[in-house]
Amino acid sequence: MAKVQGLPARAAALRMLDAVLRRGETLEMAERAFAKGLTQSDRGLARAIASETLRWLVDLDALIDGATKQRLPDDAKPRTVLRMMLAQVLRLDTPPHAAIATGLELLDGGPRRLAHGVFSALTKQGAGLPEVPTLPAALVVRWGERATAIAAALADPPPLDIALKDWSATDRWAGELGGISLAPGHVRLPRGTAVERLAGFEEGEWWVQDLAASLPARLLGRGEGRAVLDLCAAPGGKTLQLAAAGWRVTSVDKSLKRLDRLVENLERTGLAAEVVAADALTWEPSARWDAILLDAPCTATGTCRRHPDVLHRIGPRQIEEMAELQAAILDRATSWLTPGGMLVFATCSLEPEEGEMQAARVSLAPFPVASDELPAGLEPTAEGWLRTDPAMLADAGGLDGFFAARWRRAA
Repeated sequence: MAKVQGLPARAAALRMLDAVLRRGETLEMAERAFAKGLTQSDRGLARAIASETLRWLVDLDALIDGATKQRLPDDAKPRTVLRMMLAQVLRLDTPPHAAIATGLELLDGGPRRLAHGVFSALTKQGAGLPEVPTLPAALVVRWGERATAIAAALADPPPLDIALKDWSATDRWAGELGGISLAPGHVRLPRGTAVERLAGFEEGEWWVQDLAASLPARLLGRGEGRAVLDLCAAPGGKTLQLAAAGWRVTSVDKSLKRLDRLVENLERTGLAAEVVAADALTWEPSARWDAILLDAPCTATGTCRRHPDVLHRIGPRQIEEMAELQAAILDRATSWLTPGGMLVFATCSLEPEEGEMQAARVSLAPFPVASDELPAGLEPTAEGWLRTDPAMLADAGGLDGFFAARWRRAA
């Protein structure tokens, strides 16, 4: 199989898609499992094929169904291979002959002839994709009036955002790296940028972090030596923000592997935090904090621009499970504040069960978000909460979907 040039990447992409669509695994997990051993370029190609297939899955299936007399089952191997072949030609500018040569090698016998016939018919017809991906019907119902705008924001992978250790150097780094800044301490670069090769990376001057993901920590302001708990902290972007803003940070997460990344980033940036491996549901802290940032585990549907697997593997069951977990952690965290202490709760989810509905049940005194705390073009909700989605700041490249709310404990 590996004798055909480019085949290992396609074989890995096929396995990745099967893991996401049939077993409900994340694309990141699937990539680690099935792309290991590939060259860097083949691994990138496998990820790109799988990502674009998932991003345009509904529309790719519509093309396939329009060219077959009998509908292929959703989990049929020929359907997935056809999805990949079409995604390569229509989204990744792969020549049709290369898509055929590598795609058909993944099939045998009748399925191979079927895939060849359907693909050839579609390419001869000049079949194409719409300008905007079609969302699965369940998402249109869940996301309501924002669904159309969000879909438009998913047409292309997002740009690269970085967060700066020193906000006063924003203009310098934007100029040196050839990017734009949408907020102090933020620089946005074109997608496809090789992070490790950029100036300032090895020196620890910045780290990769979506603009929306940086907003919850910004809501805590300057630390001035006060103590903050970063709960569910890994992989560590918010810990780095808080440490750079002068907080004495305690970072807690139960994932040792993800904490390793946090420690690596602390070492690279020269920032400091106390790192604790513990489960927030069972951990019994001996201290209280002046501030707590709870970026709670969630379905991560707000990250659909760069993780299109969430469009297809997240449903009511996963949302309900995550909401129950968030409520349990939130209830515990509210008791760990010092008098007058601040709590920020955040999730990278577009689901109200994981955002607005969680905030509505917190009994602490609201500390509303103000307009001047947010990048230009974003405004707090009527409740004083923060809600972003991928369609916001679209002219500047968009941002992830996030929810955040803030409270103070009575003095």
